[in-house]
Amino acid sequence: MPCKSSLFVKTVTLLLYFQFIAKAQLLPILKEINALHEEMMAWRHQLHEHPETAFEEVKTADFVANKLSEFGIEVNRGLAKTGVVGTLKNGDGGALGLRADMDALDIEEQTDLPFKSKIKGKMHACGHDGHTTMLLGAAKYLAQTKRFKGTIQFIFQPAEEMAGGGGVMVDEGLFEKFPVDSIYGMHNWPNMDAGKISIRPRQGMASAAQFEIIVTGVGCHAASPHQGIDPIVAGAAIVEALQTISSRTTNPTEGIVVSVTQFHAGDADNVIPDQAILRGTARSFAVNSEKILEPLIRRVAEGVASAHGATIELTYDHRYPVLVNEEASSDVALKVATEVVGQDAIDVAYPPTMASEDFAFMLNKVPGCFVRLGAKLSDETSHPLHSAHYKFNDDVLPIGATFWATLAETVLKQN
Repeated sequence: MPCKSSLFVKTVTLLLYFQFIAKAQLLPILKEINALHEEMMAWRHQLHEHPETAFEEVKTADFVANKLSEFGIEVNRGLAKTGVVGTLKNGDGGALGLRADMDALDIEEQTDLPFKSKIKGKMHACGHDGHTTMLLGAAKYLAQTKRFKGTIQFIFQPAEEMAGGGGVMVDEGLFEKFPVDSIYGMHNWPNMDAGKISIRPRQGMASAAQFEIIVTGVGCHAASPHQGIDPIVAGAAIVEALQTISSRTTNPTEGIVVSVTQFHAGDADNVIPDQAILRGTARSFAVNSEKILEPLIRRVAEGVASAHGATIELTYDHRYPVLVNEEASSDVALKVATEVVGQDAIDVAYPPTMASEDFAFMLNKVPGCFVRLGAKLSDETSHPLHSAHYKFNDDVLPIGATFWATLAETVLKQN
């Protein structure tokens, strides 16, 4: 009769084996890319240790350019300061753009990773290190195999995080210098099961704007508020009234969200100040949001302030347009995703998000599609994007790279 320890070892071995088989079934990846998994993890960990924020991605861009050169891909630099474009040609045919973002966030990392950020106050809290790695993995595979006909532009973009690097690249002639027939982008999604893919035709992500409202009243002693005009009371009323824009002023199907995220006023406990400053963000799925939101916010803020005897000064900065996926390109992406992860892992009903993406600037110029790749961790809590505790799931690196590679081979067929 076998001893208990022997049975335990066998049981554990079988459990690990079945876990391996299940994981392999969830990752139906190309064998050449499967062989790159460890190497890709090393790339991502190196990038994660050295995060760089908007337009300062010098070392990141050097890393990307060096890898592309090693793969035998033509490297072009200079767009949007730190942008990198790798051009891979294989005969005559169409031209395809594949884009990854490279920048990090101004966040102090709060993880226990052995390769956590070495740069104080900066962190890859949105997975752009993973996006860059997946596109590099696909680039290496495609440069080696060349199972396509035409041209692939590997676009590594800086400053996605509310700095509009994608728009800068477009304005500086991205598509004139590196023309493409279609373009695709991808983002990891930590609250979606790893290996699932969501593709939504038409509106996929919201526009984004930032605003500041300076409310001016008349300062006075806090014991005698009747002698002044309280900008804090007026500001608080403005915060509440701004919520009527989405609930009562606009069509609910346009998905408008106005959020005040900062409220600054006063320096002393016994003084009503002259001014209060409100700051926040406005987001919408309305394709003309850059025209409709500012006058709505201004009207509400001015009206409420006037009712309190105060005045306002509004500064409004429309940052990103609505991200709109072209239907034909979405169909192509859906076909490829189904081939890569299987029909059961396609989530067409996954809801749109009020988050924004400056890939929208590229989609305004060239037809294409933005894809969301599930990246939930299986053995620990998956923290949301932009969290100091966020961790990218390295298991999805081969899936993302395989999707890119299969997409290129599908769009740029050899025959």
